[in-house]
Amino acid sequence: MNYTEIVNYIEEIPKFTVKNPPEHTKEMLRRLGNPENHMKVIHVAGTNGKGSTCAYLASMLSAGGKKTGLFTSPHLVKINDRFRINGEIMSDEDFVISFLKVKEVIDQAAVDGYAHPSYFETLFLMGVDYYYRKGVEYLVLETGLGGGKDPTNCVASPLACIITSISIDHVQYLGDTIPAIAGEKAGIIKPGVPVIYDGHVEDAAKVIKARAEEMGSASYALKTEQYTLKTQSRDGIVFEFEGTELQIPYIAEYQMMNASLAYFTMKTLQEEHGICDEKLKEGIKNVTWPGRMETILPGVIVDGAHNADGVAQFVKTVHQFRQNNRVVLLFSAVSDKEYDKMIKLICEDIKPHAVVTTQITGERQVTAEVLAGLFKEYGAENVISVPEVKGALDKALELQQDGMVFCVGSLYLIGEIKASLQK
Repeated sequence: MNYTEIVNYIEEIPKFTVKNPPEHTKEMLRRLGNPENHMKVIHVAGTNGKGSTCAYLASMLSAGGKKTGLFTSPHLVKINDRFRINGEIMSDEDFVISFLKVKEVIDQAAVDGYAHPSYFETLFLMGVDYYYRKGVEYLVLETGLGGGKDPTNCVASPLACIITSISIDHVQYLGDTIPAIAGEKAGIIKPGVPVIYDGHVEDAAKVIKARAEEMGSASYALKTEQYTLKTQSRDGIVFEFEGTELQIPYIAEYQMMNASLAYFTMKTLQEEHGICDEKLKEGIKNVTWPGRMETILPGVIVDGAHNADGVAQFVKTVHQFRQNNRVVLLFSAVSDKEYDKMIKLICEDIKPHAVVTTQITGERQVTAEVLAGLFKEYGAENVISVPEVKGALDKALELQQDGMVFCVGSLYLIGEIKASLQK
């Protein structure tokens, strides 16, 4: 099989398999030779901020001279984007090598009666094979959906577990209350492994702390008083974390929390990795993480906020720019997200000058017309629906005038926009 055939095969996996229990992933890893046991893993779960926190961690480790793998999801443009080593995306050649290795294991296991791994499970298996083959020392590992039942949770002894902010998301899989979702995320905590977590929401923090105590694990809660904003501009943010000045290249205040959580973790593990404070600061400053308040064209910003809590943070940032700028919104969402709440928040708090809605292809599609109807229902004016993403972007740019365009609502939307621009 060549690269294109393999990608097509992987994209078809959801149609002929189901989500498997952790025991299934463990068996596949065993048949692969347990490559995950040869790397120092930092495991990250949470509702919002997982990807950014992982990016900060990987950037600090790389700045400190460590060969560092980064496994995240979903991809924005190309499936290889999920796999990075010291910032470099996995090559097509390595993608083929790791898939064929995993496919051999899958076929052998099928003879013994094992089900085919799920889409995410297959990519996780490919990832650990790839990082092991390349001699990665540290692996920053983002969970897919949830925590305790996630395929990534089959890593037995990570260096540390991180739990980012918790909010209502994926209610059909994780529960419909903050404590229930926090309980699922806290499933990544391992006996004796330190856990660093966002302590801002008391209902979630209680659950995480209790789980850590149950597992005999040291726990460290990140609190608001640990970090303070100093300056905020279009170039980014300067803030202090417990007296240390840090700079990040992002304009959104919530990124202080993600950066602080990552820095807090690296300080907690400093005896293990031995990276000096200056290199940690350098890594934080030079982080790159696509799709998070990222400027892709002059005055055009894409943000991966895709649930009510993420959009609430997005709204806070856009407020600062709306005072002096015309704001045009390009929006889409998928069906298993609370897009009604997201749209209500945007209309009440931002009151954009114009809105363009579009739709993501696939089974989770919500039509541009349905989204446009909700914007109008909540009081937005000048709302236009354009089903095709490229056409929607063109329309938003036409409406921009001398103002700003913000694209939000789905990581898949950001991916399609980036792919369109690349073409």
